[in-house]
Amino acid sequence: MEPGQQTIHKYLVQRSQRGDKQAQNELYKLYARAMYNICRRMTGNDEDAKDVLQEAFITAFTMIRSLKNEATFSAWVKRIVINHCLNHLKKKRLATVDIADSDNFQEDVDSDQDYAQYESRRILEAIDQISDGCKTVLNLYLFEGYDHKEIGQILGITESASKAQYSKAKSKIRKILDVNRRIHERQA
Repeated sequence: MEPGQQTIHKYLVQRSQRGDKQAQNELYKLYARAMYNICRRMTGNDEDAKDVLQEAFITAFTMIRSLKNEATFSAWVKRIVINHCLNHLKKKRLATVDIADSDNFQEDVDSDQDYAQYESRRILEAIDQISDGCKTVLNLYLFEGYDHKEIGQILGITESASKAQYSKAKSKIRKILDVNRRIHERQA
């Protein structure tokens, strides 16, 4: 962020902390699209993503006075959004598999670059088709940058369960994309 943008950003956060609705609206405009993308990836559909986004920003602006450092607003609001997504998924009965005792678990070591050959739209459509447990771990690991230990702590599962869900997610996505590719080739 440019120095001038940091000053404006800090100013908007400070005004928002004082209850200025216009400043809150400006912050919303600055962050809504990026935060919506997180919600969309994690919830799997537009309506849930919009609902979760709205709830997350209501929480953020309700709690904004507790934010100590204006410069951390971005990370702070992102964490609120992710927590709201996780709560939404838990309400939908987030199911994960704990395989800590499994001897035949092998971490998938295939390169994530395999996905580069596919259009992002097709990948997102494939992600929407996998289970909530797999989708959540995939999003937190691949898109949000959490490691498996952190994901385990966030979701209340073991680190190996997180790795298993991630591996399972990648495998399912590959299969979905492969099936879709074959269908497309037959139609061509």
